Amino acid sequence: MRYQLKSNFKMFTLNSNQSLANEVAELLGYELGKCTVSRFSDGEIQINIEESVRGSEVFLIQSTSYPVNENIMELLIMIDALKRASAKIINIVIPYYGYARQDRKARAREPITAKLIANLLEKAGANRVVTLDLHAPQIQGFFDIPVDQLEGVPILANYFKNKGLEDMVIVSPDNGGVGMARKMASSLNVPLAVLDKRRPQPNVAEIMNVLGHIENKNAIIVDDLIDTAGTITLAADALIEKGAESVYACCTHPVLSGPAIRRIESSVIRELVITNTIELPEEKKIDKITTLSSASLLAEAIYRIHNEKSVSSLFE
Repeated sequence: MRYQLKSNFKMFTLNSNQSLANEVAELLGYELGKCTVSRFSDGEIQINIEESVRGSEVFLIQSTSYPVNENIMELLIMIDALKRASAKIINIVIPYYGYARQDRKARAREPITAKLIANLLEKAGANRVVTLDLHAPQIQGFFDIPVDQLEGVPILANYFKNKGLEDMVIVSPDNGGVGMARKMASSLNVPLAVLDKRRPQPNVAEIMNVLGHIENKNAIIVDDLIDTAGTITLAADALIEKGAESVYACCTHPVLSGPAIRRIESSVIRELVITNTIELPEEKKIDKITTLSSASLLAEAIYRIHNEKSVSSLFE
């Protein structure tokens, strides 16, 4: 499909996920805008936009993944540069929204970083945010500007539909992920199971029980993100112990930090299916991992927003 873009359309990317941005630009038939990101000798970020953006509707693609703080500062500084260069509309496309896991005060004297990042983006000058699978959907309410939260479930579900597995069951690794798991189960028309998990401290999980029938079934664990892979590998072990025939896993955001790759390689998980909202370094590309592209979904969303068309069908 050849997209029709108006003359005031501009799209830029920074350093976090240039391969995804290039793929989106190619689908739209558009050449990315020119800008440079450099550093002062003390590490401060310097950004220079190398073409006019006056009166333009700008789409800026940047995941706030590792290194999180560097990528967030690049994003904020670029927004400020666009605003001061008289861009008319600044749309921020954040495939992976970092700092989202601290979305409430779970203990005394804790910050709510998901709200803090929302405040920073708005204050810098963003007019709209486009993202995929926020860790908690209510984070949309932290913004006073429009937020379009796209969903990775159709991409993941379509892959498993074409894979032709029989006797599938979709498994949510915890209560918080039931919504996403239910959508995937509904899309594939298969049953749902839930793991009863407790987390005594960050990045540490304990599986207490399996709720649902998983015996002799091909279990597919689905989550919005996988970080250290502790939960997902524990979940896979628990499912096999309870009689699952095989275990697959999938997620939208492959954070995959620390021991994640080692854990996945040595686990009973047959295949981990991810999307490219976070660019996976070469050293993390192992045979067990299959990467799907989110570029067509983002390109369609950008086109519809730019041409003032409905985006709601992309949420279905």
